[in-house]
Amino acid sequence: MPIEILMPALSPTMEEGTLAKWLVSEGDTVSSGDILCEIETDKATMEFEAVDEGTIGKILIGDGSEGVKVNTPIAVLLEEGEEASDIDAPAPDIKDSAKEDAPDQDAAPEKGYGRGESDANDTDKSSSAVPKGSDGKRLFVTPLARRIAADKGVDLTEISGSGPHGRIIKADVEAASAGSAKAKPAESTDTTSAPAAKAAPAAGPSADAVMKMYEGRDFEEISLNGMRKTIAARLTEAKQSIPHFYLRRDIELDALLKFRGELNKQLEARDVKLSVNDFIIKACALALQTVSDANAVWAGDRVLKLKPSDVAVAVAIEGGLFTPVLKDAEMKSLSTLSAEMKDLAARARDRKLAPHEYQGGSFAISNLGMFGIDNFDAVINPPHGAILAVGAGVKKPVVGKDGELAVATVMSVTLSVDHRVIDGALGAQLLSAIKDNLETPLTMLA
Repeated sequence: MPIEILMPALSPTMEEGTLAKWLVSEGDTVSSGDILCEIETDKATMEFEAVDEGTIGKILIGDGSEGVKVNTPIAVLLEEGEEASDIDAPAPDIKDSAKEDAPDQDAAPEKGYGRGESDANDTDKSSSAVPKGSDGKRLFVTPLARRIAADKGVDLTEISGSGPHGRIIKADVEAASAGSAKAKPAESTDTTSAPAAKAAPAAGPSADAVMKMYEGRDFEEISLNGMRKTIAARLTEAKQSIPHFYLRRDIELDALLKFRGELNKQLEARDVKLSVNDFIIKACALALQTVSDANAVWAGDRVLKLKPSDVAVAVAIEGGLFTPVLKDAEMKSLSTLSAEMKDLAARARDRKLAPHEYQGGSFAISNLGMFGIDNFDAVINPPHGAILAVGAGVKKPVVGKDGELAVATVMSVTLSVDHRVIDGALGAQLLSAIKDNLETPLTMLA
């Protein structure tokens, strides 16, 4: 029976996407891992791969189609022995054809799959066979999982599926073949069944009401793209639901600037040039280890305390921003952090980051100092516990330890804190640790 290829959910916030370009044509034979098309999400353009072999029988959604809902059939794959005449489903309506829920196990099987770069090798795809469990109920198994089970002699009736609605996927069969068939199912990484984030309720007057106010005035109407819609929804939710409070400190940078200059001279032969932001990332990562209770995120009805320092850094791109995450930042050298940050920022601007590269982390940095901003308050990116807003380093008069007036390069920072995760005193300790690291930079190499 022909298999519907469904529009995948390539990120937890994705509700719809643009089918930018097909890389295969009707009649082409594809194998598992072959790239079928490119899909634009609210964050990036990603390649969409086949998970099984077959022939592209029909393309249902054409190049450049916008607003394609997740789980909408976009093409039909023919298995061995099937022909295009076996396809009887009409092309779906893009706006109305999204399937709100995965099929119930007791309902008629619905064949289809969807997968992106960040998904596991198996996704929500029904088997053409109809195996039954010991209770006589239908078992849903992906074709790849069924084939692996046959090759390895694994009894599918002894496996608890971890896919959507209990569907058996590759990871379940592989776990069973290792002698753990009755163990806890493998954790599913299939994002096709993840519920998409709902847009925040509209704030303020409606679009029609606002446009009416400006009747007769000259203006250009700019439609929101997926990224801008997501930013609007998430930040509105963040400001409405997160109890922010703010801590401010001034940090003297002269010692750091001198140390940075010396290091960069020594690193010239390796074509490495450290930025002040690289030191800020390292200082925050180490501070999260020193004040470990602040290395935490809000998880709805609990707090998750992280062990590694996974630091997100805001990167401005055309039409929005990304927050790529530098994982295990406390363990990495300044030169490694610098190279990794440059790579992530470059790929963020090209919208080539995979979801796992900009999701997660417990803490974020937003630096507007290069734009001449002295200080500002940043909005927390949920589920992070805090975000550091970094201003420009400027020459200011300061009172030295001996009471004499001097001039120093001073950088103003503001720590926005989620009061559900971090209390005032704990936040103050974290900001103090960041300040200490930046004002005595040599200690960061110890």
